[in-house]
Amino acid sequence: MEHSSPEATGPIAELVARARAAQRIYDTWTQEQVDMAVAAAGWAIIEPKRNRELAELAVADTGIGNVEDKVSKNHRKTFGLLRDLRGARSVGVISEDPARGIVEIARPVGVVCAVTPSTNPGATPANKIINALKGRNAVIVAPSPKGWSTAERLIAFIHAQFDRIGAPRDLVQLLPSPVTKQATSELMRLCDLVVATGSQANVRAAYASGTPAFGVGAGNVASIVDETADIALAADRIVLSKTFDNATSCSSENSLIVVDAVRAPMIAALEARGAVMLDAAQKQTLQSLMWPEGKLSAAVIGKSAREIAERAAAQDATGRTGWLAIAERQPRILMVPEGGVGHDHPYSGEKLSPVLAVYTAKDFDDAAAIVERIYDYEGAGHSVGLHSAEPQRAMRLGLTLKVSRVIVDQAHCIATGGSFNNGLPFSLSMGCGTWGKNNFSDNMNYRHFLNITRVSRPIPERVPSQEEIFGEFFARHGAE
Repeated sequence: MEHSSPEATGPIAELVARARAAQRIYDTWTQEQVDMAVAAAGWAIIEPKRNRELAELAVADTGIGNVEDKVSKNHRKTFGLLRDLRGARSVGVISEDPARGIVEIARPVGVVCAVTPSTNPGATPANKIINALKGRNAVIVAPSPKGWSTAERLIAFIHAQFDRIGAPRDLVQLLPSPVTKQATSELMRLCDLVVATGSQANVRAAYASGTPAFGVGAGNVASIVDETADIALAADRIVLSKTFDNATSCSSENSLIVVDAVRAPMIAALEARGAVMLDAAQKQTLQSLMWPEGKLSAAVIGKSAREIAERAAAQDATGRTGWLAIAERQPRILMVPEGGVGHDHPYSGEKLSPVLAVYTAKDFDDAAAIVERIYDYEGAGHSVGLHSAEPQRAMRLGLTLKVSRVIVDQAHCIATGGSFNNGLPFSLSMGCGTWGKNNFSDNMNYRHFLNITRVSRPIPERVPSQEEIFGEFFARHGAE
C-alpha cells in the first residue's frame, strides 16, 4: 500500500490497525450483543442533555443552523434509524429461501471511513456509526474541520456507553485534529469502505481513493405547487422544510415552481407565514452577497433570513433602509422571483440558506419542464417535491424526471431522509443514482455496510421450453 506522505502514514495506519483489532473481536459477537452496541451508540446522542450539548457545540463551532432544530434532528433521525434497525438481522444467517436453495449470510465489510459534513456534525456521524456497528464493522470518522469538536464529543459519549457494555472503544474512532485533505485521503485508502457525505469534492475524492465507496449527489431540490394543491397546507409544509435548521439540509427546497393559476394565493400564503418577496434591486444585492466571486459564500450558509438581511443591509448603502425594514420583520424566508437556469442564474442552484427561488409555470407540464432544466444544471438524481391533489402527477414525475424520490404533500427536508409518517428509511445520506454520479439510489442504510455471502444448494431442475421463452415473440413476429 502506498501512502500519501510519511507524516500521515504512521498515525493513520495506527488508527486503522487498532480499528481492525477491535473489529476482529466484534466479529465474534452475537446479534443480541451487536444490537446492544447499536443501542449504546444511539443512546449516546439521544439522551437529552448530551443531545443538547452536541447541538449547542455544533452551532457554536460551525456557525451553521440553529440549536433547537439540531436537537430535533439529532433525536428524530437517530431514533428513527434505531426503529428501522430493530429486529433486522445482520449477523450470521439473515434469510433462507428453500424454494430457491439460497441462504444469505451477513458478513462485515471491515473498517469504514465515514466522511461527514459541517452542516450535520452530530447527526450524520451518529447515523453512519450506528449503521456500521449494525454490520459488525469498526468505523473511523473523518469530519469537516469545523465539525471536529462535535464529532469528538459524540465519540466520547459513545465510548462511555461502550464501557458500560464491554465493547472495545477502538470500534469507533476519530481522525485527529487538525483534519487535512491528506489525512482524510490516507484514511480512505487504508479502510475497506468509504461512505462520504458532504461536498462533491469529498465525494469525488472518495470515488478516486481506490477503496469501494458510497457517495451522495448534489442537492438542489425543487418543489412543484400545482393548481389542485391545498395552498394552506402546501405553504405550511414548505415553510417548515425551508426554515428547518436554516435550510442546511440537502433536502431543503431551493426552488419553488408554482403553476400560474395559484401563484398569487401561494405567495400570499407564504408571506403570511413569514416569507418576504424581494424586489429586483434587492435580488441583485443579495446575489452579490451570496456569490461574491461566483462561489456560495459562508456568510449566508446556514444563517437565518434575518441575519442574511442584516448582512445585505451592511453591504447595500442605497437600499439599507429597505433591508433593515425586512430584518426588523423577523423574516423566515427570503424569496426571489426567478425565470432563468444555469451559471448566469445562481439562484437556480443550491443555496444552503433560507433563500428560495420562485418560478412561475403555465401549467403542470411546464412546471415539470422547469424542474428538468434545473436538474440538468444541478441536483439531478436527488428528489422532487409535489403538492397536488392529482395522484397520477407524482407517477408522471417518477417516470420521467431524473430523481430517486418523489415527495408528495410533505415537508420535503423532513420527509426525504425518512419520517415516522412515510416509509422511507431514516438516513442522512441519500444516493442519487447514476443521474447524480452515484452507484446507489437508496437512502443509505445498514445493508450498505454489509457483505452478503450466498450459499446455494441444488433444487429440482426445471428447464423451460422454447415455447415458454419465445412463444409470444414467435407468435407476433415469426420464427425467422
